[in-house]
Formats: sequence, C-alpha cells, structure tokens
Amino acid sequence: MMSPADKNELTLLRLFQAERCISDAEFNMADGRFAVAINRVYYGMFYAILALGVLCDYKSSKHQQIIGWFNKNFVHTGIFPVHFTRLVKDAFDARMDADYGVDFEGFEVDLKTRLTDMKLFIYTIKDYLETRMRAE
Repeated sequence: MMSPADKNELTLLRLFQAERCISDAEFNMADGRFAVAINRVYYGMFYAILALGVLCDYKSSKHQQIIGWFNKNFVHTGIFPVHFTRLVKDAFDARMDADYGVDFEGFEVDLKTRLTDMKLFIYTIKDYLETRMRAE
C-alpha cells in the first residue's frame, strides 16, 4: 500500500503525463503527423484516468478494464458528464485505427475537435483530483 504522499506524487506524475500529451498532440498536428497526434489524444485521456486510479487504489494493465472502471465509478455515478464515456471510447477507437490501420485518410478532419475534447477531459479530471487531494 502506498503512503498518501506517494499516492499524491504518482497522481501528479500521471496528470503531468496527460498534460504533456496535449502539447505533444498539438506539435504533431502542426507537423502533419496526424496519426501520432491521435495517439497522443487518447493517451492523454488514458493518463488522466490512471491518475484517478492511483488515488482510488485501482490498477489494471488492460485499457478496456480501466476505461470500464472509470465509467462505472465516475461517469455512471454522476461525478463526470455522461459524454465522457463517448469521448474516451472514440479516442480509443481512433487510436487503434491510427496505430494499426492502413487508411490514414480523415485523421486531420476531426483532430481539432478531438484535441478540444481531450483538453476538457484532462482538465476536468485534473480539477477533480486537485480538489480531492487538497481535502485529504
């Protein structure tokens, strides 16, 4: 079991990773590396969810399990908006297409929207976590 100080430190590290993905996605998008930008959009959201997991003592090596845990404990309970389920699912699906697919057409089209959604997702979770860490 981690000490509260270690949990807070790891939570902040995961949030840093999430925020770093924002600038990585923006950089890659500007450079025309749309598949890499899509990858960073998903991983930014994923790291934000991992930050929640750290604070709640939840771990899994499976992306779908972590996303399911997030939906069950944070979306279905009303802590985060219902559309966050769709945002992370769509980002996951787009990342799978970008990483493993062969058709790179259309990645640029919705990337700006995905980037905006990613920022909302990360900063909403960050605000929640910072509030919770201050209260403890």
